[in-house]
Amino acid sequence: MTTSITEISGPPRIADPGEGLSFEELALAARNHAMPPEALRYEVTPPGLHYVLNHFDIPLVDADTWRLEVRGAVDKPISVDLETLQEMPRHTVRVTMECAGNGRAHLAPRPVSQPWLNGAVGTADWTGVRLAELLEDVGVGAEAVDVAFSGADHGVERGMEDDYRRGLSVSEATSPDVLVAYEMNGAPLPPQHGFPARLVVPGWYGMAHVKWLRDVEVLASPFDGFQNTVNYRLRTDPDESGTPVTRIEPRALLVPPGFPDFMTRTRVARPGQHALEGRAWSGWGEITRVEVSDDDGATWSDAEVEAASGAHGWQRFTTIWVASPGERRLRVRAHDSSGRSQPDTPVWSRGGFANNADAPIPVFVLEG
Repeated sequence: MTTSITEISGPPRIADPGEGLSFEELALAARNHAMPPEALRYEVTPPGLHYVLNHFDIPLVDADTWRLEVRGAVDKPISVDLETLQEMPRHTVRVTMECAGNGRAHLAPRPVSQPWLNGAVGTADWTGVRLAELLEDVGVGAEAVDVAFSGADHGVERGMEDDYRRGLSVSEATSPDVLVAYEMNGAPLPPQHGFPARLVVPGWYGMAHVKWLRDVEVLASPFDGFQNTVNYRLRTDPDESGTPVTRIEPRALLVPPGFPDFMTRTRVARPGQHALEGRAWSGWGEITRVEVSDDDGATWSDAEVEAASGAHGWQRFTTIWVASPGERRLRVRAHDSSGRSQPDTPVWSRGGFANNADAPIPVFVLEG
């Protein structure tokens, strides 16, 4: 009896009503990890607290032999080693990065995949070389349409065996803050974050930020790789082509007040005034307003929103909450300069992508 790759991988599916998490989903949740909500207090997320999602194995890359190939529809292809890359003009960008599947586990029916709640996010200072300068060095041909990026990670997804590959249009790839980054928060990239070099695409969901980058190919025709044309599409019907997942939708997250119950993570707080804080971000523009509710969205009040410390980083918001005894459900929602806002209810898709609806935080306020 023979087994096909398609049978091993299996097609994407939706969980049956009442179906619990599978061992496969638990294994994914153990391999990957979310940022704990209390880490929202950091303006820059420590690498060990920054969210991680890896489609395949973390490759073991030798920095001494690693090369980045830049080739395709260019005048003069180049092969760059890490030392040469580090000798080029350095550029640092503070970027809030979020997984496109953040919030997937809140959807009903639930798409079966990495079961993210709300913590698939983090903000880091990425240092490297502007991709636009590398492309200028090789001379992008007039016929160029897209740029494809390949990582060193390799595996099977939905029956397709391939390296992890994503594509951007030439105009997107040459945006001034798109980086080939080799440092995270002033130190070499940790293995799980793409050592020795990765792509950083500010404002885009994490699937665009290719890790363990090894190949940049300029294309004279549109990129038709799996991760662009099949995966990371917003669709409700399996037969529709869907629309591509691109920039991050606005979201606000609150640092949970009080202290947690160990098993349920339900918050416990004492009555009286509490200083609340959190972070809000969007890939479409500046956050202009954050609202806070303690009655599950029946009423809302505005928080104070601080300016971002860079064009692509999250923004801190603060407010004072007067807690009265009983069970409370705290909610927050963000609005950005493009006119986009967080919805009160999730927008469902088969992949569970771009669900930026806020999730209430239950808080039990003690008597006296």
